[in-house]
Amino acid sequence: MQGNTRGVLLGLVTPVFLGMAPIFGKIAITEGADPFTVAAWRTMVAVGLLWVIYLLFARRFIYIYPAGLLGCMVIGAINGIGSLFYYGGLTRLDASLAQLLNGMYLIFVVLLSHIGGERLDARLIMRVGLAVVSLLILSSQGSAPPDWFGVGLMIANALMFAGTVILSQYVLFEMPAPTVTLYILTAMAILVAMVWVVVGTPVAPENMAMVLPPILLLGVTTALSRLALFAGVKFFGSLQTAVLALTEIAVALALAFIFLHERLTPGQMVGVAFMFASILLIRPRDILPRGINPNRLVSNIADIQFQWIAFDQAFGKRPQEGEEERPSTPKLTTTEIQMIRSMMGVEKGPVKPLSTNKSDYHYIPDQPSPPPEAPKQP
Repeated sequence: MQGNTRGVLLGLVTPVFLGMAPIFGKIAITEGADPFTVAAWRTMVAVGLLWVIYLLFARRFIYIYPAGLLGCMVIGAINGIGSLFYYGGLTRLDASLAQLLNGMYLIFVVLLSHIGGERLDARLIMRVGLAVVSLLILSSQGSAPPDWFGVGLMIANALMFAGTVILSQYVLFEMPAPTVTLYILTAMAILVAMVWVVVGTPVAPENMAMVLPPILLLGVTTALSRLALFAGVKFFGSLQTAVLALTEIAVALALAFIFLHERLTPGQMVGVAFMFASILLIRPRDILPRGINPNRLVSNIADIQFQWIAFDQAFGKRPQEGEEERPSTPKLTTTEIQMIRSMMGVEKGPVKPLSTNKSDYHYIPDQPSPPPEAPKQP
């Protein structure tokens, strides 16, 4: 019960923190920071804050195994690329419109959940149709001419964020949410920092005093929003968290109205209605991941490498005098390998090693050994 309450609270605070992102980001960009600087600095601030907190109060969450680290690196790279698209689009669009377009990520989550070869039903086609109509209305009915390049950047970010939500379910099966948050943000920070070093524009000294406060606040809310988001995914699953996270749009619209004086046109309000109609048609089973666990791919790679080393140790030729001993380097010709595989009855694929699980061989408990024989009398 306590875990459910915690999950509900985390799911509710997620949209609050996520809704602040476009406001602080837009303020920093307006004050003279380029989108690469905003994306890089806010992520580095968030990562630095998390590492300090973890080292002081939560060292148990720092441990991670190699396959889990690789999964977090992949998700962090996807999220980092999405953040570059996000702040690039935010430079060209109002914060309220940017956040509305970002809300399309839930539609992409549903589509990504169906890439496992399942047939598209009428309900899904209707959802996508409503989302497309909403996108066109929101983009074309603003007070200014539509910036389609900015719209494209925000849609690209929505696609990346959908991938983050879907893939995070896999790693969260095996690791706690704080650990996942730490390493995803760390990988994300490394990526965006490298991009910023290459193409970023330095902030003018006279603008530094106005740029730093919103970026620092953005970094703090980024750290808190990611902790709440991944913890919510772990407790709720991606659908409930994604639906709750859509209330970030309301938070962003309210903050944009108060601090940036932005307003939606009546036509855009119609687009908002279409978007929410599309979201309300989503069912829990529509968003379940049906793809391949990326961690399992790493496990398969390790299995194949282990089998190759074992195969080479058993059948490989020994190195000649003066050659370096490298067990994992094949010493057999292709013809010899094929002959041995054919002899072992292997048509294709790696040879599975013998299982060490006794139950796989119908294990029978050891029988008591017979008593020792009495010594023979001479």
